[in-house]
Amino acid sequence: MAVSTRSLYRGDPGMWSWVLHRFTGVAIFFFLFVHVLDTAIIQISPDLYDEVIGTYKTPLFGILEIGLFGAVLFHALNGLRVVLVDFWSKGPRYQRTMLWAVGATWLAVFAVAGGVMFYIWVRNL
Repeated sequence: MAVSTRSLYRGDPGMWSWVLHRFTGVAIFFFLFVHVLDTAIIQISPDLYDEVIGTYKTPLFGILEIGLFGAVLFHALNGLRVVLVDFWSKGPRYQRTMLWAVGATWLAVFAVAGGVMFYIWVRNL
């Protein structure tokens, strides 16, 4: 009996959507966790809070902020698609079409809003 060395993963766009949805969810969770912690610092020391917030004004955090926007946007749009697939009787039939609609919508919105964010980031360098 031959053992297959192929992965179960076949590269379907739906699987990429699943992976990206989980990845963006975890990234958003960690952002919110850090956000709550850094906001709580003000109770300990307002000077330390100002110092922490000052580190967020660096160019690296500007790029990360644009990435956070892209992650939240994808996670929200794909979450709506998942809800439609689960709760709309025709959802499973149109799930691939909705996936491409999510991708197109994400690309259009991110191109405009991310472009504006990038412009502001460059201008503030």
